[in-house]
Amino acid sequence: MKIWKMLRDKDVGAIGIGAMIVFIAMVLVAGIAASVLIQTSTRLESQAMSTGQETIAEVATGVAVFDIVGYASSVTANLSKIAITIRPRAGSTEIDLATTFIELSDTDYKVILKYRDATANNWWDEPTGLDNMFGLSCFPADADDYGILVVEDADSSCSESNPVINRGDKVMLCIDTSQSFDSGSSQGILERTDVWGAVVPEEGSAGVIAFRAPAAYNDMVMDLQ
Repeated sequence: MKIWKMLRDKDVGAIGIGAMIVFIAMVLVAGIAASVLIQTSTRLESQAMSTGQETIAEVATGVAVFDIVGYASSVTANLSKIAITIRPRAGSTEIDLATTFIELSDTDYKVILKYRDATANNWWDEPTGLDNMFGLSCFPADADDYGILVVEDADSSCSESNPVINRGDKVMLCIDTSQSFDSGSSQGILERTDVWGAVVPEEGSAGVIAFRAPAAYNDMVMDLQ
């Protein structure tokens, strides 16, 4: 009897040690799983916040085109210059025009225009009085570039070397269409020509450009949109 009792107590002790080992292993596994879940949830939260901020910026940021003015040097000439007036959309973050490009097409040509640092070219201007805007040097004599004419900029954020626009700013993007649309036989935009395109910022919605050139250029300056 004594020997049987000793053997029975020994088996019970072994079972208790085994149960404790299993319990400790379960605690360790649960701890590792909890750590992985915490790390994953933190990473997902950070990614969700970043994605949310980028989405808000993408939706709210953008360029609004609210006026397009054209110029023909005479009633027999083609449309040789256009000025596209833009502003940031409501709630938009700052827009860097140095990274903003313009797509423009007249059905025969499609051009991509960019703003080049105008320090050496003088393709940026800010009128100080009753200037003839189409006579200013902000209309680049270059087929691939556009100039900037500052209309309203209360905080002076849009400078020649750092053309950034923000809330309340209005600028004109100046294009010499006689350079951009030069077929050799004709320069500029012909009468009755459909022109479309977009002002595309680095981030956010593009501003839409769409107009039809008049049937005749009876005036030198004309409102196109």
